[in-house]
Amino acid sequence: MPMKFQNIPCRGRLLVNARWFNSLRQSSALVLFAACLAIPAALAPGQSPTGTTTTTPQTAPQRSPQPAATPSAPATPASQQPPTQTAPTNSAPQAPQPGTPATQPAIGVQQTPGQNVGVAPGIAPAELPADPPPIAPNFEAPARPLPAADRVGVDVANQTPITLNEAIVFALQNNNDIDSSRIDVKIAEFNLAGARGVYDPVVSSQSYFESRTTPTSSTIGGGVNGFVRQKEVTNLTSLNGNSPIGGGSYQLDFSASRLSTSNQNATLNPQFPSSLVATYTQPLWRGLRFDNNRRLIEIAKKNLSLTDAQFRQRAIDVISQVQQSYWDLAFALRNLQVQIDAVKQARLQVESNQRLVAQGVLAPIDIVAANTQVTTFEQNVYTAQEAVQRAENTLKTLILPDRTASLWASPLTPVTPVSLEPPHVPLELALSNAMKTRPELAQLQTNSEINRIDTRYFRELTKPQVDLVGTYTSAGLAGTPTPRATTATGSTVPPNLIGGLNQSLTNLLQRDYPTYNIGVRVSLPLRNRTAEANLGSSLALGNRIVNQRAQTEQIIEAEVRNASQSLRSAEARLAAAAATRSSSELQYESEQRQFRAGTSTIFLVLQRQTELLAARGRELQAQTDLNKAIADFQHATGNTLEANHVAVRSDGPARTAEVATENVTGLAGSFAPGIPAKTVSEPTGVTRDE
Repeated sequence: MPMKFQNIPCRGRLLVNARWFNSLRQSSALVLFAACLAIPAALAPGQSPTGTTTTTPQTAPQRSPQPAATPSAPATPASQQPPTQTAPTNSAPQAPQPGTPATQPAIGVQQTPGQNVGVAPGIAPAELPADPPPIAPNFEAPARPLPAADRVGVDVANQTPITLNEAIVFALQNNNDIDSSRIDVKIAEFNLAGARGVYDPVVSSQSYFESRTTPTSSTIGGGVNGFVRQKEVTNLTSLNGNSPIGGGSYQLDFSASRLSTSNQNATLNPQFPSSLVATYTQPLWRGLRFDNNRRLIEIAKKNLSLTDAQFRQRAIDVISQVQQSYWDLAFALRNLQVQIDAVKQARLQVESNQRLVAQGVLAPIDIVAANTQVTTFEQNVYTAQEAVQRAENTLKTLILPDRTASLWASPLTPVTPVSLEPPHVPLELALSNAMKTRPELAQLQTNSEINRIDTRYFRELTKPQVDLVGTYTSAGLAGTPTPRATTATGSTVPPNLIGGLNQSLTNLLQRDYPTYNIGVRVSLPLRNRTAEANLGSSLALGNRIVNQRAQTEQIIEAEVRNASQSLRSAEARLAAAAATRSSSELQYESEQRQFRAGTSTIFLVLQRQTELLAARGRELQAQTDLNKAIADFQHATGNTLEANHVAVRSDGPARTAEVATENVTGLAGSFAPGIPAKTVSEPTGVTRDE
């Protein structure tokens, strides 16, 4: 009897071959007990409640298709059922037995293309999202020649060599951010001069003509026709200001007039009255030791120190950015050279493969593999060239004054050798230097001093206002005697009052008619809550500055530690990368020799070539990372200016960052026209000793 192979689905997703049932039926001595595990697992799409799929079952090759299984019963014939036990059907879910869990883990659950694989037992698999719309069904680009390898916007034939010190010089000279910080310092200097100007005396003058007509009803008033008319020309001049000592203030008023009147009783007409009034106010309590004027001057001084620290901070940041950009450009150019060398090497491999194929040693497909390597490396060349352009533009942005500089069209060539020896500074010394030289701490110290000035002033405002006020007045008078002043016995006007304006001023200066006034003025606001609130706010701000300083010190601690670790790690990575590159070169040369001897394949040769390219790139990156780590370490310890021989000068009309002349050579030392200095009205940028 021929054997039939038929897969019978049973509960638990187990497949039982019908071959075993045919053997049982022939021998009639063996009994097969099919035990299937009951698994109440979630059904996947396309399955029936019995656990069978609704798709057409697979059959053996060159066999007629079997009838599909129905959802109500297995597809096993009745004659093939075991004689002693009936297999349970899947027409209905089986009730759980007492003492057993309601659900059991799924075993052998089949997946459909719309489900994920490897889900946790007992959890329904997630449905995958529908296919996206066919936006570009044909993703294969047509074959076309490569574009020109020229760089955009620069003439590679006109290379401009530049050292790191030269780049720093031009950044300090032309960088817009440093210019902005320098302008901030200049503004702070003007603010200090303006604060001191509160003690400048103020002179004011007023001249006017006045005509007054006053009615009078008695002959004593001297009126004619019931009124008195006066005409007066007056000049008022005053001088007032504040005293830098003791918080006092002064005022000096001078007036001189020419008065003519129609009063019949006047003995001088016209007459020239004059007066000089001097007033001085001296605080006795509030404002005696500290007032708002002195507060503003002290704050302006501290703000000048603050902007100095900010200028140093900005100079450090710009120098660090120049260092980072400089080494990025050096890495990009060297990486471009590595990629070009890789393409040349790959093309040589193609030529070698072509010769071997012509000799019948290699199959033609090996030429295709080598060409694929060439095109892959050519893509790397264009990517590396773009990185060069970006790194160069970043550096030019830092060192050029504006977009019209001619150096934008010239490529830069870094010529400073790569530093392979990092500074070995103990961590304790590095932390100590950072706490002394970091501009952030200097700025916080200045903010703390400004807060103490405010606190002192607001504490003064809580005191009562008690002022000593003194006034001295000297009067002068002169004029022409009227007929009424002349009697039979002579003139009734004293001789010193007869004359014009000069005589009046003489009487004024002789102080023959003085007036004195001295008193105490007290001002006491009830409760004074405004001053108390300002004092409390200032004290709270002082506490916040203390917290900010502690937080900044923690940040500096972390930065110094990270920079020290980066130095050590970069040094180790460079050593390891150099060893890896050397090993990769030996492996590539060995693989080439084996390939020429016929004991290797082109695949292994290309693989070794790719590994060598990656090893060279990692070595270049490790060298660049080491130089950038050195710059980060200088920035973290606040040693950037000293390490690059830059000094901030404040003895001139504007702040300047000066670089030692012996460290500026070549392009920067000669101030080539490719990098012009900014034209400003005051000295800015780099000051060099001739």
